[in-house]
Amino acid sequence: MKLHRNARTTPKARALIVQRVDDHGWSVEETAKAFGVSRRTVYKWRARYRAHGLNGLDDRSSVPRRSPRRTAADREARIVQLRGTRLTGQAIAQRVRVPRATVGAVLRRHGLGRLPAVTPPEPVRRYERARPGELLHVDIKSLGRIGQVGHRIHGDRRTRIRGIGWEHVHVCVDDRSRVAYVELLPTLGYPDAVGFLERAVAWFAAHGVRAEQVLTDNGSAYLSHAWRAACARLGVRHKRTRPYRPRTNGKAERFIQTLLREWAYRRAYATSARRRRALAPWLRFYNAKRPHTALNYRAPITRLQEAAA
Repeated sequence: MKLHRNARTTPKARALIVQRVDDHGWSVEETAKAFGVSRRTVYKWRARYRAHGLNGLDDRSSVPRRSPRRTAADREARIVQLRGTRLTGQAIAQRVRVPRATVGAVLRRHGLGRLPAVTPPEPVRRYERARPGELLHVDIKSLGRIGQVGHRIHGDRRTRIRGIGWEHVHVCVDDRSRVAYVELLPTLGYPDAVGFLERAVAWFAAHGVRAEQVLTDNGSAYLSHAWRAACARLGVRHKRTRPYRPRTNGKAERFIQTLLREWAYRRAYATSARRRRALAPWLRFYNAKRPHTALNYRAPITRLQEAAA
């Protein structure tokens, strides 16, 4: 229930006012003084309680019972109909021959103040592979090198240092377990991407997981002949996301968000080297101890342990 902004009492206080007078024998005058209201207010809430019970102690709507100047129903329906054709408020006003403000009021009343999306959003399609290694999600996130404390910490973009270069976080996330392998490399070109894939596959193999498929976006490194040859050599099938559909590789995208929030931007690193040194301890924590909501608040490593058992 929404109270009037100037209301001195709540429904519970109003019930107490009625109780004080009708059940406890207080006078109207002393009740009004105790609650800081007028005698007229005490009489009003007693009368409403007698007529409607506890429901009568709620605030009534301030909307008038009659609105003689309200837009006619047929004209209002026409405005709503035209909005369905995605016309702007100004265009509707010209067609219906009413003021623009009237069109705006009608549209807001019907929840059409903003034009709806051309197409409805796609339903979320969640999936999870049956076994570890069946699908590895691979992606890259570029981070600016650190010359001083960055604007993400102090908030002042005017003090950014430009031209000191980038370093690139290559990530590989197992679809089933969410266990992640991460390296911070100097480039996002195919030599570093291929080397990362080889080391990631070997790392998962050392943990008892055989890589079967790898999913990437359409970055140039993943379209190269070297990447294709590496996948063939490793016995891994390469799958690519649809263009402009990063959600297809959503587990890697979501992991990167966590990585940035809990490692890269969590504290003010003085140098890139300090940020780099903090990566390995955080990654061990993520894989072995951090509760994961998609895994019923268990650590990712527990899924690998279940598969090995």
